[in-house]
Amino acid sequence: MARPLVALLTGAGISTDSGIADYRGPNGLWRRDPEAEKLVTYAYYMGDPEIRRRSWLMRRENQALAAEPNAAHRAVAELERAGFPVRVITQNVDGLHQLAGVPARKVLELHGTARSVVCTRCRARGPMEHALARVEAGEGDPPCRKCGGILKPATVMFGERLDPVVLGDALAITKACQVFIAVGSSLQVQPAAGLAGVAADHGARLVVVNAEPTPYDGLAAEVVREPIGTALPRLLAGLREEYGD
Repeated sequence: MARPLVALLTGAGISTDSGIADYRGPNGLWRRDPEAEKLVTYAYYMGDPEIRRRSWLMRRENQALAAEPNAAHRAVAELERAGFPVRVITQNVDGLHQLAGVPARKVLELHGTARSVVCTRCRARGPMEHALARVEAGEGDPPCRKCGGILKPATVMFGERLDPVVLGDALAITKACQVFIAVGSSLQVQPAAGLAGVAADHGARLVVVNAEPTPYDGLAAEVVREPIGTALPRLLAGLREEYGD
């Protein structure tokens, strides 16, 4: 039996077992500290050196780069290694799908990556850990070493648009897949959320794995409310069994 193209849209919920906070959930950072949202809002960040200093300190302290993939990330990588055509469209910036073993070319990072920094002037990129080492050494707002411009994480901040090429690739994969699994996403933030509807409209089997109801549950062939760390590995194991792995 031909193996289906499996697309996974992953949100913050897939990484909470790795110790990375859900920003928008009931205990999320934006709910606990509305001021923190300014630290990742492009206009505030670019216009205020003090906001940038606080943003760098937040990144130095949150230890997100030390996070490890969990059972859900590993299950996705195992499905890919088993020979299934897999594409991951992620709203996360943590890089954990790649650390788990999914080839980078098969992961579309809609909101960029927190593992790199980019210069807002010359667009030079570099590793986040190098920038954080400079902060540790006393540079409150480390400038670009090439041109002196403002450095920012290579993430899409509030007020910035998504990369149209990445979004276009995500849309093409969504239209082509036979199985579309939305995992750990509230499916509230457009345009990423709308991909679930596009998948269903193009005949994909839509599966939603999320703790809370989403606007797309009514279109889903299956809705799973169980913890992602156990639900997703079981779901993907079932796919492998169904298609003769």
